[in-house]
Amino acid sequence: MLLDQKFRQARQYCLIAILALLTGLLLHRSFQLYQAAHRPVDAVLVLGGSIRREMAAAELARDNSQLPILISAGSPAPCVWAIAEREAQAYRSKLGDIDPKAQIWLESCATSTLGNYRFSLPILESWGARHVQLMTSGTHQLRATGLGRIILGSHGIWLSPTPVVETGRPGNQESKLKTAVDWMRGLAWACISQLYAPQCHGLVRLDQVVLEDWVGRDFECEHQGQVELPERLNRP
Repeated sequence: MLLDQKFRQARQYCLIAILALLTGLLLHRSFQLYQAAHRPVDAVLVLGGSIRREMAAAELARDNSQLPILISAGSPAPCVWAIAEREAQAYRSKLGDIDPKAQIWLESCATSTLGNYRFSLPILESWGARHVQLMTSGTHQLRATGLGRIILGSHGIWLSPTPVVETGRPGNQESKLKTAVDWMRGLAWACISQLYAPQCHGLVRLDQVVLEDWVGRDFECEHQGQVELPERLNRP
């Protein structure tokens, strides 16, 4: 009887200690997020789904030469290269020797919005990012922002959304069920990501893209981008 009572007391003490630890971690993380939210944006995350997002990213790179930009699962690399090069040439007198392509990174491993954050998180952390600007469409913003604040927020990174105006059919089809399911998956990944971080071997800086590697490959650029591919691709 006495042994059972001591066991119950020990179990209660353990539960109290665990709750106290979790509460302390939550308060610490909340304070980190509060601080991050009041810092200037130090990185940009662009979610693939429409070439207009990459066009907005190229314009941002043109105007903010020190801001690293990560495009997650976006358009084919030559399309993004051509868009950024177009901006560079149009504003050559302003930019001088600055190449906007040098601050844009392409991540090609993600296949979903959850995947965008799974693979982007380790990259953003390696950059030391604490306040990330999210660029996606208005229709995608609710699900993407909520998911990102769960996953990135669990690592002390604040996410500020910036909707990109798109025309035609939305790049992402949304529903309340899809949003709720993704947020629940995000909570699960927020826990897993404390112990495991997948690495994307398809990460490349835009100015280091080898266009010749794309010769003969089957890809298209969205017509909204009005992209003129470089002649060296020699596409048929």
